[in-house]
Amino acid sequence: MLLDVRGPAAFAHGHVLGAINLPDGKITERRMADWPEGTLFVVYCAGPHCNGADRAALRLVRIGRPVKLMIGGVMGWIDEGSTLASGNGQD
Repeated sequence: MLLDVRGPAAFAHGHVLGAINLPDGKITERRMADWPEGTLFVVYCAGPHCNGADRAALRLVRIGRPVKLMIGGVMGWIDEGSTLASGNGQD
């Protein structure tokens, strides 16, 4: 499950296709219960200057969920030549 942990406005402006928007402060055990145990979460934020993905990963680890960081975030994604989806929809 790909989680964009930036705010809703940044998500709407551009996000990785297939990601859902869940700001790091909203990651709770109750909220994560929507996904089966063992679901791997890949978190990202704006880029290397943003620590939102680190905070989100720590929250997920503390509630016992598997997690990986998408190093580079949105900036890294663009730097690699990939495009972003836009809009508020949960792709």
